[in-house]
Amino acid sequence: MYDQMITKTIQIQEITVDELADKVADKLLIKIKHYLDDLYTNESDVYLTRQETADFLKVDLSTLWNWSNKGKLKSYGIGSRRYYNKQEIIAILKKNQLK
Repeated sequence: MYDQMITKTIQIQEITVDELADKVADKLLIKIKHYLDDLYTNESDVYLTRQETADFLKVDLSTLWNWSNKGKLKSYGIGSRRYYNKQEIIAILKKNQLK
């Protein structure tokens, strides 16, 4: 496998090391921003069941029920099932609102 690796040589002319470093840093920042945007976009559409939410928060279902009834966590219902938006939970945790 390693015997078949292809090596490429890149020649750079008329650019300083600092300019090259700046260009690489700029490209890296753009890639990181796209990655984070994709991560947050995908997370906003994730809905967890009651059990998944309790597991995610490492709490008992009764604690989850109490937090929902007190308005600390917003749940969404479909029929008799309840769901919680993962991004909303993360935002609440970041604000440290669960007490």
